[in-house]
Amino acid sequence: VTALDPAQRDVAMVFQNYALYPHMTVFQNMAYGLKIRRMAAPEIRKRVDDAAGLLGIGALLERRPRELSGGQRQRVAMGRAIVREPKLFLFDEPLSNLDAKLRVQMRAEIKRLQRRLGVTSLFVTHDQVEAMTLGDRLVVMHQGHAAQVGPPMEIWSRPADTYVASFIGSPSMNLLAATVENGAVRLDQGLLLPLPGAAGLPDGTKLTLGIRPEHLLPGQGGLTLQIELLEPLGSETVVHGRLPDGTALTARMPGEVTHEGALPVILPLESLHLFDGASGKRLAG
Repeated sequence: VTALDPAQRDVAMVFQNYALYPHMTVFQNMAYGLKIRRMAAPEIRKRVDDAAGLLGIGALLERRPRELSGGQRQRVAMGRAIVREPKLFLFDEPLSNLDAKLRVQMRAEIKRLQRRLGVTSLFVTHDQVEAMTLGDRLVVMHQGHAAQVGPPMEIWSRPADTYVASFIGSPSMNLLAATVENGAVRLDQGLLLPLPGAAGLPDGTKLTLGIRPEHLLPGQGGLTLQIELLEPLGSETVVHGRLPDGTALTARMPGEVTHEGALPVILPLESLHLFDGASGKRLAG
C-alpha cells in the first residue's frame, strides 16, 4: 500500500479533531470526497442519506459544524468516512476530545457500527479501556515497535513483557523485584514463593514478579501494605500504599475499605507473572 498515492489506497480516515470544513454544511462535508471523485449527484445523495440515517444525523444535514455538539461532529466525521465505502478505516484517537460520558456512548456506537459495516478498522488510542473494549486484536506499540500482538484478553492475561504488563490494566500491574533461591522466588521484601516458573533457573537470577491489583487478597502470610490512599468505587475500593521497604503497591478490594493503617495481603500463586529482571521479557505465569 505504501507504493500507492494516498488517493489510490481506498482508506478512509477519521481524525482526532474531526477536520470538518467550517463553511460547509454537514451534507457538503460528507459529500465532499465523493464530489471530487466526480460521482453522480444521485449516488452522492443516496450514500450521504444512508450514512446519515445509520448515524442518526439525518436532521443535521443542513447545519454547519459550529452548530453541532462534539458528539455530533464526531458522527459527521465518521459519516464522511463511511460514504466512501473504503476497504479500511483509520481512526486517529477519535474520542479523545469528548467528555467521559459521551466517550463511553460513542465507543459503543463505533463498535456497533464496525460490526454492522464489516470493514477492517485500525483504531489508534492511548486509552487502554478503548483498546480492550473495541479491539478484536490489539497491537501494543513501544518505542516504534510492536511489543505484543493478540486478542485483548490474551494480552491482559499473558503480557509479553513488563511494559505491556504495566500498560494494560487499570490500575496497572504491580511489579516487584525478586531473586531465584533454591528453585523458588524470593521477593526483595523477604517473602519466599514456590513458583514452578523459577525451577531450573540459577540461584541469584534477577526476576520481576507481577500481580494485578484485583488479584491481591486480604489475609495473613503474604505482604503488609501501609495504606496511603483509598479510592472508593462503590462495589470495590482501590487501595494505594507502600510496603515496608517503600515499594508502591496497589490493591483492588471488594466492597468498602474504611480502616487506615496496615492491610495484610496474600499473593495467590496462580495469579503471579514472572519476568526476566534484566530484559523484562515474560518467563512464566
